[in-house]
Amino acid sequence: MSQKGQTTSLSERIEIGERSKEGQTDRQIAEAMQRPLATIRKWRRRDQHQGRAGLASRMGRPKQGPLGHFSADLVRTLSKKRRDHPGWGPITLLKELEKDERFTKQALPSRSRVAAYLKAAESVRKYDRHQAPPEPKHTPLEQPHQEWEVDAQGKLPVDGLGGVSIINVTDVVSHFKIASLPCPQTTHANTLDYQLTLRQAFVQYGLPDQISLDHDTVFYDSRTNSPFPTVLHLWLIGLGIEVRFIHKRPPSEHARIERMHQLITQQALMGQSFQNVSQLQNQLTGRINFLNQDYPSRSLQGQSPLSAFPQATHPRRPYRLEREKDELDLQRVYAFLAKGRWFRQTGPAGIFSLGSQHYNAHSQYANQALEITFDPHTHEFICLAEDAISIFRLTSKGLSKEVLLGELDPLNSLPAYQLGLPFSRQAWREITIYQELSPTT
Repeated sequence: MSQKGQTTSLSERIEIGERSKEGQTDRQIAEAMQRPLATIRKWRRRDQHQGRAGLASRMGRPKQGPLGHFSADLVRTLSKKRRDHPGWGPITLLKELEKDERFTKQALPSRSRVAAYLKAAESVRKYDRHQAPPEPKHTPLEQPHQEWEVDAQGKLPVDGLGGVSIINVTDVVSHFKIASLPCPQTTHANTLDYQLTLRQAFVQYGLPDQISLDHDTVFYDSRTNSPFPTVLHLWLIGLGIEVRFIHKRPPSEHARIERMHQLITQQALMGQSFQNVSQLQNQLTGRINFLNQDYPSRSLQGQSPLSAFPQATHPRRPYRLEREKDELDLQRVYAFLAKGRWFRQTGPAGIFSLGSQHYNAHSQYANQALEITFDPHTHEFICLAEDAISIFRLTSKGLSKEVLLGELDPLNSLPAYQLGLPFSRQAWREITIYQELSPTT
């Protein structure tokens, strides 16, 4: 269990309050969160008596709100009268305070101070429980292309080419091997590499209903407890493909893609030498066809994937590369983000990161924990400061089609393509994309 003296984060303090409202005892919460019982009791009581505003850290000099110079008893009384009588304005509330014997000898706040307090206190929105990135509802998998598993083998030594990362894609139900793409000159496939692999798969087999991924940094921001979806994640959402993250390490989950990694290495790489990436790609394609058409699978009672599921070659949802920009729906992205909530700590200048973008909350909110949600109508991030009073909005970044489409957007508009020299990793991806664009020469 955590030792005394350790500080709690805003998200932890909120979780304590939520667990208490669900009926958990202080001891149960302490055991579940690995925090001292005294810490749990402290923040649970603050949440009960002061609400969300009481969960702000009290370390250092306390911050003064609109009524910070007045007694806590007066503020509590004012707040209760407002809750009991929502129609009472600042003037009525002040008159009622003047009648209260407890405050006859105290200086009362001005009408403007009471108005400022009401505005700040009532700006706090309802709080929704923090969740990991939303995932699709569980659906029984019965048909090919309902779910694909996607993963990459990092830095395989390939004779003649050096280190190559190979991205593999397989279908969960049919065990059909969807794609295998080598990524040269890298030890770790990036977003553009995965987009290229999946686009080739979409062209041939259409769009799947959902894709399952592990927690590689290309797919998932593992640096924070409230991860913001990556560009690859949002691109898939925009195309109408649900994303599911595995919860157990392979082979408990993703057993099929791990088996495909082994088969591809054994079938296509071992004992082989290649002069260029095209040779390797041809070898991979040939062995995938063999594995799909001829190789018996024990999971399929000795049948090959195509013998057991001949419909695996037919798309469930057709796809055309040249129409991807039109089919990419940002409204799906906005609706998905509206379900999320993120906590971020600002720096000394009020800067914080969300996804791969930096945002400036200005020095007014420096060194604070922010609770962040997304407005799908204005496409802004709503930031609630740690004091639960201050709310501000920031225009979102990186949520355009141009960003989500990556390399495809500028290339898709060209009628002709000139091979790039020297032959680079980017040029290799561009050539591969253009091979799928039928109107392009």
